[in-house]
Amino acid sequence: MLQETTAAAGGNNAAQALNNMGFEHLISEMTATPGSYVVSWVVLITLLIMSALAWYWTIINFIKSMRLKGQAERVTGTFWDTANAQDAIRLMEEQPRNEPFSKIALDAAQAAAHHQRSEGSKLAESLNRSEFVDRALRQAVTRESSKLQAGMTVLATVGATAPFVGLLGTVWGIYGALIRIGATGQASIDAVAGPVGEALIMTALGLFVAIPAVLAYNFFNRTNSATNAKFDTFAHDLHDFFATGSRVR
Repeated sequence: MLQETTAAAGGNNAAQALNNMGFEHLISEMTATPGSYVVSWVVLITLLIMSALAWYWTIINFIKSMRLKGQAERVTGTFWDTANAQDAIRLMEEQPRNEPFSKIALDAAQAAAHHQRSEGSKLAESLNRSEFVDRALRQAVTRESSKLQAGMTVLATVGATAPFVGLLGTVWGIYGALIRIGATGQASIDAVAGPVGEALIMTALGLFVAIPAVLAYNFFNRTNSATNAKFDTFAHDLHDFFATGSRVR
């Protein structure tokens, strides 16, 4: 009879310990005594903000990369397939404001036109047409490339720091659990599992925030490199076109 009672008590303790290790129990404890969980609240809110920022830039950059992928061939093909240079420039002016390839072409065209109007001046004497167009293209490519980096710093920061933020919550939670255990003198499984489980949840949350951010950063970094290569290729062709009057193939 005593053994059955002891076994039942052990089973109840194990079941209670399992219940105390859940995320729901953590939130209920933090809500019931917020003053005792100040650091945990700060860590949790910080992780939620970091996760929201990372997912926001992930979605924004994904939409941007998909749009650029479709626009690259269409815009560059339109420019080269248009027989008249003036018509090609007019078509570039009709492109959306956030379309980068048309803006690079327009900067090159404006640089070539400006240099042509300045023939006989000190500008034309100091820089020939090829150098002037090349300078404008370099600035345009740099400008459009920098726009691709929007949100990348946030993704890199979240991916690098979120695990450590979660670890801070874990360390602080275990520290608080040890203090409570020392104060009460209870070290049973149900008394230990709850606080330790709550603390380890913070590490898991940090990883859940960091892993998508790292994957997104690596994906967009690779995508941006491919887009930058397209910028450079288009810029080189534009330089040949506006410097010599024909596209060098």
